[in-house]
Amino acid sequence: MTAIIYETIDELSANLPPTRALMGLDLGTKTIGIAVSDGMQAVATPLETVRRKKFSVDVIRLTSIISDRAIGAVILGLPRNMDGSEGPRCQSTRAFARNLAPLITVPIGFWDERLSTVAAEKALLEADTTRKRRAEVIDHVAASYILQGVLDRLGHVRTNR
Repeated sequence: MTAIIYETIDELSANLPPTRALMGLDLGTKTIGIAVSDGMQAVATPLETVRRKKFSVDVIRLTSIISDRAIGAVILGLPRNMDGSEGPRCQSTRAFARNLAPLITVPIGFWDERLSTVAAEKALLEADTTRKRRAEVIDHVAASYILQGVLDRLGHVRTNR
């Protein structure tokens, strides 16, 4: 079965199991930052950064996490331009979602990730993290910012139903 891709979190929310963790991805050209939520879909936690190789190799790691952690949906950060338009990086993210969809059964959603890496970098600087350590963790910390935004939105959607 092919995963359904939802454009908005509001559309996705109606099709989420209420007590399964979510996985957030910050797709880069060289790495994929991965974060996961708790089962109550309240708190995002940075998990790891995967060095990108080939799509097929990257997907093996992602599907392993989806299976091992009983993930209920995958959220991809959508790197829109500051004016809200979509450039080549958004097209690449959408292509990744289309290629991933036939390989997983959980739904896929997008979240506007503008400034998530900036926020992650700021938080790491405030925590007095070394430059080397920041480079190691920035991608999965950014993924947790993306995922936390989704979790906060889901909480808002559910309370207004």
